[in-house]
Amino acid sequence: MIRSFPQFVLNASRPLGLPIVTYPGAPLRHATVRDMVTSASIQADVQAALHERYKTPVVLSAMDLSVESEAFGCEIKMSDHEIPTVIGRHVTSRETAQKLGIPQPGDARTSVYLDTVNKLANFPGHPWVLAGMIGPFSLAGRIFGVSEALGLTLEDPDLTNLLLEKSTRFLTAYAQAFKKAGADGIIMAEPTAGLLSPRGMEKFSSRYIKEIITAVSEPQFTIMVHNCAAKSLHLPALLAAGASAYHFGAPMDIPAALAQMPKDTLVAGNLDPAAIFLRSQPADVRASVAGLLASTSSHPNFILSSGCDVPPGTPLANIDAFYEAIAQ
Repeated sequence: MIRSFPQFVLNASRPLGLPIVTYPGAPLRHATVRDMVTSASIQADVQAALHERYKTPVVLSAMDLSVESEAFGCEIKMSDHEIPTVIGRHVTSRETAQKLGIPQPGDARTSVYLDTVNKLANFPGHPWVLAGMIGPFSLAGRIFGVSEALGLTLEDPDLTNLLLEKSTRFLTAYAQAFKKAGADGIIMAEPTAGLLSPRGMEKFSSRYIKEIITAVSEPQFTIMVHNCAAKSLHLPALLAAGASAYHFGAPMDIPAALAQMPKDTLVAGNLDPAAIFLRSQPADVRASVAGLLASTSSHPNFILSSGCDVPPGTPLANIDAFYEAIAQ
């Protein structure tokens, strides 16, 4: 029988809880964020601690939207307590874009994430393994500058497409490498595309995501497109990517999204990671979980999740409350 993550969700007897939680587990292993993003052994060990604590059927590699940009040559700011970020602009002109080399999977810190996934795939009990990876427009935006890339879609679409073609070539190979390392799928984070118009999203994001999906997706390997800035008006453009799963942030109307999505397409989200997980009290978390479950109860294709990556430093008591509430 083919191991299919969408079928696992659709056939489950109760809703799946899958918050994007990796960094908050660092204290369980006396680790820092820097430790996690530079050491596969530590990142996998933190995931093991979370897996043991919550008996999760899914394990994740960390969401780090700097790692692919760093492989392209971008400068990165790293610290013990914050997720790495890109500093400045690596490409500023057509000339530098044309000269931009395409890295190989395993270059720079991509090796950390490939090795992490390999370790996760060898966990006892073989939980589902979903790797984290950036999307093509978000990668191009970190290479060229986010605000500059948004403007470039209007001012110079050809240059935008050149950056996207190079980003897509690398991401396709990177996704193939995750598959080879043992991942059951990928959560592809494409938040910058949520700042585009629906037409711009389809032209400069979904089109390229579809190329990646066509190249790597199959029944036993799932691409979940994450866009924490997308709203209901973006849904047709998002669907043009042809993914089998979508993950949304707080701006999305989840019941409206479920009403528009095919019944066999997974929809995940969208409890606010800062307002609910980081800053609320456990009772508030439980109430938020109950409310979202109530509004989605007729949709077996729904996955209850955070709207984005849960920040480092989030109290474990709030994550405990999430899992307690979904188990009731």
